[in-house]
Amino acid sequence: MTAELPPDRSALEAGISAAIVRCAAGEQSALRVIYDLEAARMVGVAMRILRRRDLAEEATHDAFMRIWRSARSFDPARGSARAWIYTIVRNQALTILRDERRFGPDEPADNEIPEPNSALARLPESSALRHCLEQLDTGRRSAIVLAYVHGFSHGELAGRLGVPLGTIKSWIRRGLVSLQECLG
Repeated sequence: MTAELPPDRSALEAGISAAIVRCAAGEQSALRVIYDLEAARMVGVAMRILRRRDLAEEATHDAFMRIWRSARSFDPARGSARAWIYTIVRNQALTILRDERRFGPDEPADNEIPEPNSALARLPESSALRHCLEQLDTGRRSAIVLAYVHGFSHGELAGRLGVPLGTIKSWIRRGLVSLQECLG
């Protein structure tokens, strides 16, 4: 489902503004409209700031989360809808850039990925968490352990594992849902 850009910029602006109002009302499909119309350009804006695709995608993802949570604060009297969403993605990218500079990359000196099963082996065999983690497929288990035990960001995992950022996020989300169901 890909939305085409309206030929008239004012129609585009009106469509995005209406979608933000619908987001404020809790209509999830409205966020999809904004995504279809603007996501590629939002990633481009973030790429110009961050110079890394994985981080630009992370900034864009975070921006969409912020758009969803902050839609009620959008005021068309203060500026255009597009300016509002691009300000959000720019600020998300600058936050990531600032964090990268302040903390540096969270990579081990030898640039190796820690073995996820070593963390699993440290759990007692009778542990419910260990049992539930063992039930997950390898990709989901690795992503969860590397993110939550070793502290890797989604972008870092994508780069290190050679997997698209969306796949990492999906593995983690689905893995957490499976763990929640298993631990009941």
